Amino acid sequence: MTESQFYTRAANYWASVPATVDGVLGGFGHISETDINGSKAFLDDILAFENPPATKLALDCGAGIGRVTKYVLLPRFEKVDLVEQDEKFLKTAKEFIGYDDEKLGTLYQSSLQSFKPEKKYDVIWCQWVTGHLKDYDLIDFFERCRMSLNTNGVMVVKENVTTSTEIEYDENDSSVARPMELLQILFSEAKLKTVKTDIQQGFPPEIYPVHSFALTSMDQ
Repeated sequence: MTESQFYTRAANYWASVPATVDGVLGGFGHISETDINGSKAFLDDILAFENPPATKLALDCGAGIGRVTKYVLLPRFEKVDLVEQDEKFLKTAKEFIGYDDEKLGTLYQSSLQSFKPEKKYDVIWCQWVTGHLKDYDLIDFFERCRMSLNTNGVMVVKENVTTSTEIEYDENDSSVARPMELLQILFSEAKLKTVKTDIQQGFPPEIYPVHSFALTSMDQ
């Protein structure tokens, strides 16, 4: 499969998905509350670091309809920007989130492989979307995010991780699940270091283990 086919298939899949919690979670809407609770606890631990990130501005990458923005980020940050490539998801996000415009920041319609952050962020949240980027595009994206972190800024990656040592491809939504070793290599290539990890508890056994990574610049 060519790079163009890989990205086009994913875009076409998401274009066909309804702009609902169940849609953005691939039919697993019933796990949303469990996921949100785990994310809130992970973020609260980050905000309790000895030198924590500030809470002025966060970025939600591959934001979908704004599920993470609404329940995890906006209660803890003064403002949150969203980046999402699917137009209907972004249109739904403002209605779904329901916050006034003073809290909701800029909504960028862009793929992550093309997105270039224009601001400095205290926390950049990237969940269930890295599997849609080829390795080299993911490294480039991580590097751009790293350079867009504020002082003490943290990037959070919450993602499926294979239990094997192989990359596993999902033809349905044109994405990959990566093994832990490869993810760590990609972080390192982008000059990111892992300062905290966790495994999401309470998910059904038929889905991949989901790991959360708190990442900071190696220069920090």
